[in-house]
Amino acid sequence: MTRTAALLGPLMLLLGLAYLLPFLGVLRWSVTLPEPGLGQYHAALTDPLVLSVFWRTLRICAVVTVVSVAAAYVVTLLWVRGSPLQRLLVELCILIPFWISVLTRAFGWLALLSNKGLLNSWLMSLGVLGQPLTLVRNEFGVIVGMVHFLIPFAAFPLATTFRGLDERVLMAARGMGASRARIFWQVMVPMTRAGVLGAALLVFVFALGFFVTPAILGGGRSVMAAELVYLRIFQSPDWGLGAAVSVILMVCVGALLALMMRQGRAGGVR
Repeated sequence: MTRTAALLGPLMLLLGLAYLLPFLGVLRWSVTLPEPGLGQYHAALTDPLVLSVFWRTLRICAVVTVVSVAAAYVVTLLWVRGSPLQRLLVELCILIPFWISVLTRAFGWLALLSNKGLLNSWLMSLGVLGQPLTLVRNEFGVIVGMVHFLIPFAAFPLATTFRGLDERVLMAARGMGASRARIFWQVMVPMTRAGVLGAALLVFVFALGFFVTPAILGGGRSVMAAELVYLRIFQSPDWGLGAAVSVILMVCVGALLALMMRQGRAGGVR
């Protein structure tokens, strides 16, 4: 026990210095600026503009979570249970995005989906469109960029769940004459429910803190909570309200992480 504490001590000290102290500073700002009290929390929870940003953030995060986990489920199914060639291609598609920065990916989607981007130009040259579609500087563009970034993060917990499936149950279902569709919906999906929930919580937590992708693809028209903090700190400036929004986000993330850890223990993850 003493040896373990000695090994973990430097890590815990580093985490405390890197995360806990800055958070305590932000917490102090939220109750002292511009004057002591909880006025900034009251403003954050009653101001129509801030509330609209919170609701937009929750709405976008919910849509991104559903789409990312659904897409990752199909991708992971091919990754774990596909042919060797399919596994190799899917693994490359999952790993290569980690080598590309989030900023590069966001600008790539902007070049593809903007009014004069590749997609609109191609569709208009074919005569499919008479005028370009508005695919960026709105929630649609934000969702597309976030989903593209988060699918690999959803694939890893799902892959762990898929690799832990009991093949005897699937073989028994096939032996009893169940169709592939019935095996998928009534056997495989219930057996991977813990992985789906874990992936959904992980994606939702990541999505709550997104800043670069919404700022670029939203074009200031689909402001999310992290971007609101930036605007309040660096442009308004309203440090107290920005700090209060940050603390509220941290509390939400902490609650979701606690739920994720509880789900992991319930699913047998140690």
